[in-house]
Amino acid sequence: MKINMEISYPREAEKAKKEHRPLLIPVGTMEYHSSICPFGCDTLVAKGIADLVAEKSEGVVYPPIWYGVASYAVAGPEKNTVQIDCDNFERYIYDILKSLFLGGWRKNIYLLIAHQTEDYMPMTLACMKAAKKLIMETLEKEKGYGWWGNRENKDFYENLSEEDSPWNAIRTIMIPSEKVRKKHGADHAGIYECSMLESLYPGSIKIERLKEADDWFAESAIRFNKELGDDMVKMTVSEILDIIRG
Repeated sequence: MKINMEISYPREAEKAKKEHRPLLIPVGTMEYHSSICPFGCDTLVAKGIADLVAEKSEGVVYPPIWYGVASYAVAGPEKNTVQIDCDNFERYIYDILKSLFLGGWRKNIYLLIAHQTEDYMPMTLACMKAAKKLIMETLEKEKGYGWWGNRENKDFYENLSEEDSPWNAIRTIMIPSEKVRKKHGADHAGIYECSMLESLYPGSIKIERLKEADDWFAESAIRFNKELGDDMVKMTVSEILDIIRG
């Protein structure tokens, strides 16, 4: 049974924690996506994918992180883009993850990011850095300084399964994945992003408003279709499940 933390209760949350079910955290932005897409559509995509993954993995979906490192590359604040500095965002993500660690979530945490398809952009890096920093600090706190250099731990990695590796406790996953981008493509408020939105939230694209703004990057959205979106969503969910199942 899917347990969505937005409508859940302590008993269900504790059960999921003890059973080490996947914990999925959608991460997005408040970035301008032309006149046709709803505010926060990056977050909506991540949330929609997280819900589908949770249904198939008995996972837990935490409430989304709506405000992220959007940048002003597409549009400035006059078009309602909200930009969070990447250093501040990293600290915010770190505090969220640290609270989860302190509360007993110590594995199977997944940050699902639907923003910027280029590798290692500021928001993705902020999430990755926050996760690795927390894991390193936790190991040092629990095992002491020099823990890996201690002879008694020389076989530490050899005896670890991939599932038990501390470095895999928190994973950052980009949406859409590289495989999906190679088969179909990726864009900003264009045919691909709008098709995924239509698949996850039918009727959310206001294509009749396309001419309200002179946004070249959204012109291909005129060809958006649910069938394309369905395939992109299906592939994305399948790949994330493969990662979770290891």
